[in-house]
Amino acid sequence: MRLGWIVAVLLMTGAALAQEPGNMGGLPARAEAPFRLERVVPLTLPWAIAPLPGGDLLVTGKGGRLWQVSHGQAEEIRGLPAVRYEGQIGLLDIAAAPDFVTTRRVFLSYVAEDNALTLARARLAGNRLTELTPLWRQSPGGEGQPGGIIAFGPDGMVYLSVGDRMQPDTAQQPDNPRGKILRLTPEGQPAPGNPFTGSPTRAATWSEGHRNPYGLAFAPDGTLWEHEMGPRGGDELNRIEPGRNYGWPLVSNGDHYSGWPIPDHYTRPDLAAPVLWWTPVIAPAGLAVYAGHDFPDWTGSLLIGALRGEGLVRVAPDGTSQLDRWDLGMRVRDVAVDGAGHVWIISDAEEGALYRLVPLSE
Repeated sequence: MRLGWIVAVLLMTGAALAQEPGNMGGLPARAEAPFRLERVVPLTLPWAIAPLPGGDLLVTGKGGRLWQVSHGQAEEIRGLPAVRYEGQIGLLDIAAAPDFVTTRRVFLSYVAEDNALTLARARLAGNRLTELTPLWRQSPGGEGQPGGIIAFGPDGMVYLSVGDRMQPDTAQQPDNPRGKILRLTPEGQPAPGNPFTGSPTRAATWSEGHRNPYGLAFAPDGTLWEHEMGPRGGDELNRIEPGRNYGWPLVSNGDHYSGWPIPDHYTRPDLAAPVLWWTPVIAPAGLAVYAGHDFPDWTGSLLIGALRGEGLVRVAPDGTSQLDRWDLGMRVRDVAVDGAGHVWIISDAEEGALYRLVPLSE
């Protein structure tokens, strides 16, 4: 009888969560959208998109490949580092440096053959990467959930998300890089003005207590937004502030995969709570802030790809509400906005592809 009572309480709690303020998981996706999908080029296991000045795109492939897409054609780029490719790990993010026009520099993240998440810098020269230089290496490494998302701040620093590598307790260990967002100089050193001091890892930490952060982007006002996958429920959108602890695994709006509950965020007001969360989950992947002429009504909106949700989510510029969610019938791994205001997504599949969102009026 007691076991049956516990199960009933847990089921009722789960139903109540879907109605709690801030939970966007119960909002339905729409099939109709103010755009059509234009399939631009097929790609194998695409993982991340980096718009370049002038309109070209760089797209990574998790298996260790990189393509430059120009006018609907994909050219493979050589000179990539050796990566460990299995499950969730491999070649991850890529981003053009703020001074790319003059330096041709790009920053990329990958899991090296020894399982260490690595941030590196290289120069794009024709169809090759040259001067490949590792800047930061994770120690210790880990298993899945690497994070690895790169964002350049208005301060010129490099922000890098590091997942908990499937070892949750390490997200609360100060000298362990797992479960952290790091703030580094373009040379890979702890940036001046970081909130912590101590070991090199601690001195590089900007925020902590993260699980599986696959979205990181700055808004025009300088706000740093991050999203991460929850366990069984509780995907999060967070407004990142320096020195804050975001709670994983001490608190979560999801449960353990076994079904055993985790204390909710409200039980620990000393830990930063998400602005929005999703139960049922959408498995967020990729994050971009919209600016441009294709969709003027979206200006400032946060665009979030959804793997399990198989679509695209649009969130209000202040992060407080989900404005739209579209069912695209594909696992969206990344979303990007180029300098012309075009929106690009990639499908997470062995036979994946790059797509552009084309306004219906075009």
